[in-house]
Amino acid sequence: MARYLVLWRMNSAAPWPTDPSKSLELNEMMWMAIDSFKQEGLLEDFGFFPDGTTGYAIGKGDATDVFSRLSMFLPYMLPEVHEIIPYEKGKKVLREAMSQMAQLQK
Repeated sequence: MARYLVLWRMNSAAPWPTDPSKSLELNEMMWMAIDSFKQEGLLEDFGFFPDGTTGYAIGKGDATDVFSRLSMFLPYMLPEVHEIIPYEKGKKVLREAMSQMAQLQK
């Protein structure tokens, strides 16, 4: 199962509620979804950056799982999604590629 890093930011062009109680209601719905993903083991970590408008999430699944979960937060949040390649796997792939390149140089 793939792991993903999602960097998110609030979409200032989204139709954010101006009424504080409606704003709280919207955020409670988003927090409930995040809590649910964490309980299901689909979301390993979620956090906010100090600017208050951006943050990150680390989750797992396939690309369609990530797409489906992130779609729930549109248009309020804009995600930047990166699949994580584990260190050992990345090192192996790079070593093989560099070895092949070295062989071609001979």
